[in-house]
Amino acid sequence: MRINANMSALNTHRQLSANQASTGRSVERLSSGLRINRAGDDAAGLAISEKMRGQIRGLSQASRNAQDGISMIQTAEGALNETHAILQRMRELAVQSATDTNTTDDRHKIQSEVDELAREITRISNTTEFNTQNLLAGGLNNRFHIGSNANQFMDLSVVAMDAQSLGVAGSVSVLSGAFGARNSGITSVTNIGRNLAERHDYNIDVVRRAATGSAITASPSTPAPPALAAAPADLVVTGFNRTSDTAYLLRVAGVNATPGDNHVTSLEFSRDGGATWGTAGVGGTAANIVFTFDGITLNTSDGAGISHAVGNTYSFTATVASATLQLQAGETNIGSAVTVRAGMTSAELGNEVTGQTLTANFNFNDLFVATTGPFGTDNFIISQGQSSAAVTSGGVVSTEAVARAGILVNTQVTANNAITVIDNALTSVSTERSKLGAIQNRLDHTIANLGTSAENLTAAESRIRDVDMAEEMMEFTKNNILSQAAQAMLAQANQLPQGVLQLLR
Repeated sequence: MRINANMSALNTHRQLSANQASTGRSVERLSSGLRINRAGDDAAGLAISEKMRGQIRGLSQASRNAQDGISMIQTAEGALNETHAILQRMRELAVQSATDTNTTDDRHKIQSEVDELAREITRISNTTEFNTQNLLAGGLNNRFHIGSNANQFMDLSVVAMDAQSLGVAGSVSVLSGAFGARNSGITSVTNIGRNLAERHDYNIDVVRRAATGSAITASPSTPAPPALAAAPADLVVTGFNRTSDTAYLLRVAGVNATPGDNHVTSLEFSRDGGATWGTAGVGGTAANIVFTFDGITLNTSDGAGISHAVGNTYSFTATVASATLQLQAGETNIGSAVTVRAGMTSAELGNEVTGQTLTANFNFNDLFVATTGPFGTDNFIISQGQSSAAVTSGGVVSTEAVARAGILVNTQVTANNAITVIDNALTSVSTERSKLGAIQNRLDHTIANLGTSAENLTAAESRIRDVDMAEEMMEFTKNNILSQAAQAMLAQANQLPQGVLQLLR
């Protein structure tokens, strides 16, 4: 018998330590609910579990993204529902106006309501927002991230849903102001516009004016004779063989309109028959012209002209899309127009060469002109398809300026045509609403699929990371009993060396 090394006690102590360590791990797992509390518990399992956790959280966020997308779509679709209702009312009014049981006054009242409804369509388009993002103004081109990994997108775009884009903009804007008088006067003007619907590839020549003396006249498509080289380099535009006292003075520096450019241009009358133009370019994307006359703004997609007087200012913003900026200088009190049309070729003035005549052309495929009658009490409007306009007696300029665009229901013919235009607008809104509804349905299915994926992935991650409480409780009970038994046996093992004392008696 040996007493210096109590092997039984040492072995029992080792077993007791192991049992206590196992019991401690079981207590930790039972208290945390996790099988892996540190990398040492399961290094490979920890790495796999963390990767799965990233996917699970990504799927959960993607589901929330999809729900936010549905909220955005519902906001836009709700606004378009009101646009639909307004268009239906406009169509009802057009049908009402299309019957000749209405008087002219009746149709004017119907027209007024149509104009207000068109303005409301534009207001809805301009003010419908989600999280400060405008939804119906035409600039929405969003992506919804609907997956847990990169590049898992769903695209959403909404075209412009304002009255102008739908083709149902208001018909008439009346601008009031002091338009002055034309002292030189005109007694008669006829056939000034030809058939504007058939005016294609028309050229207006621009020549340099002498510093002194009368302005040079030039017929369309015919370059003017050389002018005297002198400053300032004013540009005289004459069309329809006008004389010098009816010509515009045009100051333009490098007007080269390219698709996508936005040009802010102003016109100011400094004297009878005179106009000064200036340009400044900024970026733009949509075809549109916004007119401002002495601080009053007029919107139209077709272009418009108004009567001016000495000292009045007329400015416009023209955004070019697949077209070039077109400037036509006409007689002040007859008609002027600025329009942007698809298919135009150029609007270039070129560069001045000292001592030489500066000649350039405005080329265009179509032209729209609108104005009020500036002479006496007879008003007239020159528009597409109208071949002539006549005015008599000179003198006082009218105090109204009119621009025409969009829906007209003031006659039986225009009201009948308006029905077709409104039907097209209804189709456009229906198409957009259908697209929004289809995307919403996609997102509904996406949310359901994301939920299923997250659920199954969570179950897989739980099997790796989480503890089986029942199994771990069994392990804890076993280790606890073994620890108690080891303690008892250690006490017995410590008593075994005392047997040596019997041998020594």
